[in-house]
Amino acid sequence: MSIQDLLETIVKKDASDLHLVVGSPAVMRIDGELMPIAPAPLTPDDTESLINELLSSEQKEMLSVNKELDFSFALGDVARFRVNAYFQKGYVSGALRLIPTYIKTIEELNLPSICHNFAKMRQGFILVTGPTGHGKSTTIASIINEINQTRPVHILTIEDPIEYVYPKGKALVSQREMHLDTHSWDVSLRSALREDPDTVLVGEMRDFETISSAITVAETGHLVFATLHTNSASQSIDRIIDVFPERQQAQIRLQLAATIAGIVSQRLIPAIGGGRVPGSEILLTSPAVQTTIRDGKTHQIDNIIQTSGQTGMRLLEVSLAEYVNLGRITLETAQAYSLRPKELERLVRGPASER
Repeated sequence: MSIQDLLETIVKKDASDLHLVVGSPAVMRIDGELMPIAPAPLTPDDTESLINELLSSEQKEMLSVNKELDFSFALGDVARFRVNAYFQKGYVSGALRLIPTYIKTIEELNLPSICHNFAKMRQGFILVTGPTGHGKSTTIASIINEINQTRPVHILTIEDPIEYVYPKGKALVSQREMHLDTHSWDVSLRSALREDPDTVLVGEMRDFETISSAITVAETGHLVFATLHTNSASQSIDRIIDVFPERQQAQIRLQLAATIAGIVSQRLIPAIGGGRVPGSEILLTSPAVQTTIRDGKTHQIDNIIQTSGQTGMRLLEVSLAEYVNLGRITLETAQAYSLRPKELERLVRGPASER
């Protein structure tokens, strides 16, 4: 099969990923599970040929030198793919993530309605967190596209690589891709302040420089979205603060307390009958949250979320319990994804008034 055939199969089967690894057949991921596309294992020549079909001569050289390469690839007008080409055991391999051309709305993704509030904000720092492959980029894209369709603002994205391409709307959208349009996260984020943005998307906060720059952009009165590979709101705040040297952590707590507007910690949960549903934990800013961050008492955040349901906050377990009680997911599945099993058990067994 050619790479064109494989990518068309991914789109047709509504798979999320394609993996090309020597010694294994081409594999796709559907609803979180891997399954082979064809029985024959790939040879070194197969994987090299398939991945080379996606690369320019410059990209081939970069892959050869750096041994890994992130880039995006468009399958005509059908779909885009985020590609990571890499070497394993000395052979070229690839992981390709399907990025649909259509950006689903908040309702179509079954996201919490509070996400509409994020699209109306003028400033603040909003994080969408969770493991790889659990829809962080899709969630942010739906919120940003709502801004794009409803407000005449300048949206600036800095991504590695560009994933969703935003359609024409009321907003002006500038999308910058690492290595193609800029050489570093640090420089591009510092430059962002000179590009008159209203809303800034940082594709992924990876290190001290990225996190520091993103907080600075938010602190200067912009609305900033970013992703982080963490499992909960409290863990996200700890991760950000721990990146900085100890002597700077008190200052960062002050900055973070002043800028954080919300954290959505997300999972995609296998549903009964196929497909996946989004489970999410929601933290919103409040005086109690700000004080907790400033004082370095992030262990209290779970309790604040748990007692602030009337404001739109909720623990992941509330989301999981709702799905169990509606018959959308099994209790066993909910337990596997829960961070607080006792809380999940209370919510599933307790009366509706407790939920």
